[in-house]
Amino acid sequence: MNTQKRLKVGDLVKIIAGNDKGKTAKIVKIDLKNERAMLEGIGTRTRHLRPTQYQKGGKKDIHTGIHLSNLKLVIDEKTGLTTRVGYTKNSEGKTVRIAKQANNREIK
Repeated sequence: MNTQKRLKVGDLVKIIAGNDKGKTAKIVKIDLKNERAMLEGIGTRTRHLRPTQYQKGGKKDIHTGIHLSNLKLVIDEKTGLTTRVGYTKNSEGKTVRIAKQANNREIK
């Protein structure tokens, strides 16, 4: 499975590489084509817009994505425990995500 399917919008993740290493945030949006995740409050940049006939100029905050390989899923917010994500079938036959570092516990 690709990394992009293991993380979902709303997951709490920890950044494991880059300038923001060690910070935790929720995923707001995932760009599957470029394999990047937009995180809440992290990776925002100011874009300066030139005025045109149709829009007013000024400053606009935009999200710049963080590559999915630089993120790890947080399963315990208090201790900051992170895990790799795997897949298995549950008793009803549905595919569910499991936490590898937590004895294959199901992730909600």
